[in-house]
Amino acid sequence: MEKTAKYTPDDIKRMVKDEDVRFLRLMFTDLLGTVKNVEVPISQLDQLLAGKLMFDGSSIDGFVRIEESDMYLHPDLDTWMVFPWGDEHGKVARITCAVYTADGKLFKGDPRNNLMRVLEEMKELGFSDFNIGPEPEFFLFELDENGHPTKKLNDKGSYFDLAPMDLAANVRRDMVLELEKMNFKVEASHHEVAPGQHEIDFEYDNAVAAADHIQTFKMVVKTVARRYGLYATFMPKPLNGVNGSGMHMNMSLFDKDGNNAFYDENGDGQLSQTAYYFLGGLLKHAKALTAVCNPTVNSYKRLVPGFEAPVYIAWSGANRSPMVRVPIARGKGTRLELRSVDPSANPYLAIAAILKAGLDGIKNKIEPEEPVDRNIYSMDGQELKLDHIEKLPTSLHNALAEYSKDPLMEDALGSHIYQNFLDAKNMEWTSYSQNVSQWERDRYLDML
Repeated sequence: MEKTAKYTPDDIKRMVKDEDVRFLRLMFTDLLGTVKNVEVPISQLDQLLAGKLMFDGSSIDGFVRIEESDMYLHPDLDTWMVFPWGDEHGKVARITCAVYTADGKLFKGDPRNNLMRVLEEMKELGFSDFNIGPEPEFFLFELDENGHPTKKLNDKGSYFDLAPMDLAANVRRDMVLELEKMNFKVEASHHEVAPGQHEIDFEYDNAVAAADHIQTFKMVVKTVARRYGLYATFMPKPLNGVNGSGMHMNMSLFDKDGNNAFYDENGDGQLSQTAYYFLGGLLKHAKALTAVCNPTVNSYKRLVPGFEAPVYIAWSGANRSPMVRVPIARGKGTRLELRSVDPSANPYLAIAAILKAGLDGIKNKIEPEEPVDRNIYSMDGQELKLDHIEKLPTSLHNALAEYSKDPLMEDALGSHIYQNFLDAKNMEWTSYSQNVSQWERDRYLDML
């Protein structure tokens, strides 16, 4: 059943007038997950609604060559949102756009377009929705007198701490208030394990909307932090010796009747066979998925033993040490939680790859290994081998090798994104490999 559009062009024109919107921020996301925007005066609204606003695609990472640069932005009217802040010049509204080529076709290098393509494949298998509930974490650092981030944290709090230890409580509260003004349904806000680390969770939504929300969430968090003289970073591991930041992905498939396809009252653990097959697909493709879900050199400084991040390819219920956890909720809330993803991931690419892996499990009836209900971190090599538990890649280089070996990745991302992502990330690894770090100088300069 087709969903009713949230807003019509007339609705948007009325809101522009009622809320004194003077500028439009047209948002889309590049290959690496960076939000891009073209800001235009409200006088361009009719051009936008007609799909006639053009931009230079050759200037965007991973898009097109200079001879193919003319591209168009087509607005998704359901993403219309007026920012709650404004000034004497009026308010700014944002709208997320799909990227089209000059000949009027959906651009295959647009990560959002690609996610929609994979969702169409999902629907062909008889499912209606893939719902995602993200849990993004971030750090807050103080800014120096020039407005540059320092390494100084703004508090010394820890998990679920209250003021005065958690000095960022007011900052988080303002972030939540701004998000709620933008119709986010915030479920929780709390201090995380490491000093200066925070988490704000918002309600699940369909895959495309969830990815849109993640991108808007990051922008709001950074904007509010700046008001307090702070810098919010979603870097996975900004500090040595403390936990890194993850972005756990809670996920569930729904059938065409609106039922949670992962739930079966009479199934083992009240999970359906569909859930087990989906889980099997996630585990089978876990190593290749890591390149997309943990796409930076720094991501692998988080995926190490001792800091609660998953290192091993396994699943469980209550146990939080494996890569995939099955939270206790059942019925409509039945879901799988992929704990390896970090907030440096492009959410459109990560969700597309995750969904494609799960669908491969369903199509090919891939059974997962038995659950691991022990603390994997305490198991030795022989125990891991007996339980058929493998490790996730330990570096971006190793993850890219797994990505290149798994044909599913090109199916999940499409050939344009697949190759451009691989090229960009190989360049990143080469640049990192050629850099001599302070750690190396401290360790070897006087010794050798």
